[in-house]
Amino acid sequence: MAKTRRKKEAVLVIGAGIAGIQASIDLANMGFRVHLVERTPGIGGRMAQLDKTFPTNDCSICILAPKMIECAGHENVNLLTYSEVLEVKGQAGDFRVKILKKPRYVDVDKCTSCGDCVEKCPRRVSSEFNV
Repeated sequence: MAKTRRKKEAVLVIGAGIAGIQASIDLANMGFRVHLVERTPGIGGRMAQLDKTFPTNDCSICILAPKMIECAGHENVNLLTYSEVLEVKGQAGDFRVKILKKPRYVDVDKCTSCGDCVEKCPRRVSSEFNV
């Protein structure tokens, strides 16, 4: 009986909430190259906005933060934040996806999250976390 070798392909995960993050980690640990697309500038989704989780009343960020760090630092995960899927063509196992990466006006490779650019930016935007 001939063995069929499965070619390791890339996988696209849309949405970097807790489910998308966990799916990306699991797939990346299986050896897949994962492209994780998130339309907002950051990952974590709604869970990042919550204080506690139901039904255990656990601290949300205590659960989420380690997964966010693992996902963002995983060698098999290509994290595409502030990006949107524009078009999907093809068939199961052979998709072509067009993704719009929105401009950040900050060099992401040089960013240290110090907040200086926020202070100097002339435009003020309300935070989605202050509801």
